[in-house]
Amino acid sequence: MSDGKPETRGSMQMENRMRLSVVTPSLNQGAFLRATIDSVLSQGYEDLEYVVIDGGSDDGSAETVGEYGDHLAYWVSEHDDGLYPALNKGFARTTGDVMGWIDSSDLYYPWTLATVAEIFTQLPEVQWIMGMSTRFSSVGGPRSVQRGYFNAYDFLAGDYRWIQQESVFWRRSLWERAGARLDDDFRRAADFDLWLRFLKLAPLHHVDTVLGGWRVHDDHLGESGRGEYSREAELLVSRFAAEASPRQRARARMVRLAGITHDRAHTVARGMHKLGIWPWYAHPRVLYDFENDRWTTR
Repeated sequence: MSDGKPETRGSMQMENRMRLSVVTPSLNQGAFLRATIDSVLSQGYEDLEYVVIDGGSDDGSAETVGEYGDHLAYWVSEHDDGLYPALNKGFARTTGDVMGWIDSSDLYYPWTLATVAEIFTQLPEVQWIMGMSTRFSSVGGPRSVQRGYFNAYDFLAGDYRWIQQESVFWRRSLWERAGARLDDDFRRAADFDLWLRFLKLAPLHHVDTVLGGWRVHDDHLGESGRGEYSREAELLVSRFAAEASPRQRARARMVRLAGITHDRAHTVARGMHKLGIWPWYAHPRVLYDFENDRWTTR
């Protein structure tokens, strides 16, 4: 898409049932911003609220966003106080049933929005999901795809990795129950704080397909940023553990003593499932049932 106008795909539009809200925060990411916006709009998802919040960029980003103005629910280019205040500003402008955000150099896959809508429509028990983790090269090609499984016990046992924000989507009802905002007192890890708040309320369901990913480039979070993120995340995990129930803490100790890492737990749980047992430390998954042509949970 080179003319700033989204393509439409009629067959996909007929399947749309659920309103999705997506926010893109941006600051001086003009080299990548157009590709990010295209990755959202070119899917032709009919009931989409797409909001772009630019922090007053001086690299032509505002002009780029303006080209898409007729296809956006809202956009603005003005100084703000950073990533998380921008996201709070953007989400406050949305009303969709399901929410997510994609940063201004990152990308969705062409099937992402239709897949997300199908899952949340067909599986009312699912409150939030994460697809398989993708890393894109600086020119936008997928270079790494990995599975990762997480639940509250992994975090409490100290065995966890980062939840990939680009492929996470959640119901608005969960967002509202969790406080309806990102805590922008955290400069780097407010997303991590949000995931922990979600985990207190509902399990994360893992989708065995790719939905979105982050682009590796020179302007991405540097070493100092990663260090600050890790420090804030460690503080948040400590607080999460302190607020856990005695039963959760006891189960986390069992996981730790048994040496059940989150990857091994997934393998063991899959074997037990074949025997008709679904252990409490399992990681909920969303799988496609090809025989019945619909999504299912396990």
